[in-house]
Amino acid sequence: MKKIVILNGHPNPTSFNAGLVEAYVKGAKAKGAVVRSITIADLVFDSNLRFGYQKRMELEPDLVQAIQDIQWADHLVWIHPVWWGGLPALLKGFIDRTFLPGITYQYRKNSMLWDKLLKGKTAHIITTLDQPGWYYRLIYGRPSVNQLKKSTLQFCGVSKVEVTYIGIVRHSTEMKREKWLKKVEKLAKR
Repeated sequence: MKKIVILNGHPNPTSFNAGLVEAYVKGAKAKGAVVRSITIADLVFDSNLRFGYQKRMELEPDLVQAIQDIQWADHLVWIHPVWWGGLPALLKGFIDRTFLPGITYQYRKNSMLWDKLLKGKTAHIITTLDQPGWYYRLIYGRPSVNQLKKSTLQFCGVSKVEVTYIGIVRHSTEMKREKWLKKVEKLAKR
């Protein structure tokens, strides 16, 4: 039985991204998966890594639970909008506070190498855009995807990371949004 954690990185818990989370949950549960959801906007934590990596900040209870959920999961689903080419600040802060040495990776002593502590996990990034996905890839080089996929997830050992672009969301019709919701539900059933 596959264990899935879905992370909603939109700061507005009633956004279209929340609908995408619901669609994914519905599809995954229909396939028999055990699903947990993390709505980052609902968590109580300081999103600023105040001391960088010089001094570890105490983890708030919501972050401790989120880390346990991430470690428990076989598959991580990240649903978020792209703003100014990147991740929303709250999602970035969540990553800064949870993807830490000793938790998701560990540098080796006297070495530039590191151990990837999330080995064996897979992920799917579902990102909403106000431009076509092909345009975001070709013109801008998909910076948010590179950051999350390569510099975070793969750095920590997540081996297979799929990406799905949903857009153009701005000014989309109800019919189009319904089509996207069905697409995400279908993706979850794979």
